Amino acid sequence: MRIVVALGGNALQRRGEPMTVEGQRHNVAVACKSLAPVAEEHELVVSHGNGPQVGMLALQAAAYDEVSAYPFDVLGAQTEGMIGYLIEQELGNLLPAEKPLATILTMTQVDPGDPAFASPTKFVGPVYPADAAEELAARRGWVFRQDGDRWRRVVPSPLPQRIVEIRPVEWLLAQGCVVICAGGGGIPTMYPSGTRTLVGVEAVIDKDRASAVLARDLSADLLVIATDVDAVYLDWGTDRQRAVVTAHPDALDPGLFPAGSMGPKVEAAAQFARVSGRSAVIGSLDQLSSILAGIGGTRISVQAEGMETR
Repeated sequence: MRIVVALGGNALQRRGEPMTVEGQRHNVAVACKSLAPVAEEHELVVSHGNGPQVGMLALQAAAYDEVSAYPFDVLGAQTEGMIGYLIEQELGNLLPAEKPLATILTMTQVDPGDPAFASPTKFVGPVYPADAAEELAARRGWVFRQDGDRWRRVVPSPLPQRIVEIRPVEWLLAQGCVVICAGGGGIPTMYPSGTRTLVGVEAVIDKDRASAVLARDLSADLLVIATDVDAVYLDWGTDRQRAVVTAHPDALDPGLFPAGSMGPKVEAAAQFARVSGRSAVIGSLDQLSSILAGIGGTRISVQAEGMETR
């Protein structure tokens, strides 16, 4: 099968952990233990989040120079290279020496008129107590929203339209290569109205939405959105919570879930299932073998009738 696996940010940086290279490498190595068997048996494309990393680089750039701007398209390119390197190395250490791997710096085109530019929602960077968030908002002009009991910076998250480097990705897959691409949703780019010049955008594209576009355009057989829970849950955190086992794309409303986390995952999975006629599964990475066997996680498919929970 041709499989796209979208690694959640927890695969790289767990909430509350220090943002060290050693910690990120350890988390990537754990994730790659689940990915390696898939890479040996199937065509594998890996995408990944970059929220903590791109936020950290933005902080470092701001601390270095109060005047120069380091836009998010440039920071996104930096994180694609950094994280791609870690995945390539740790996954390569688990695969036969002759198995090729490659990271593609991927640009993702968005609409310059996307309403998301007027309403930032995408979490980036570390969490802060309320007073520190207020101080940064006043000093930097950043926008913050509450994330649990802390606060995090948010930036615009426009919808992805297409993956610019889709042809090189196809070519590498045809050569038997494991491809790492669309990191952090890809580098946000657009054609300003009335021009044919591609430019960068101050935004971060949701990696699950970008992964759905990537899987669609690659005609993938399966999209796996790997997160830190074993399924999508209705009424999460209450005594009525229940896991969704299967659902038709029209039976699961993304609006029932947080806009900064599970909502885009449900939306992306439903979008891929609806346009491709194939399945998308949301679940934890350590379930990957079960997911490929047709069990585990929340499977969204046009073949499902309504919604089944447990």
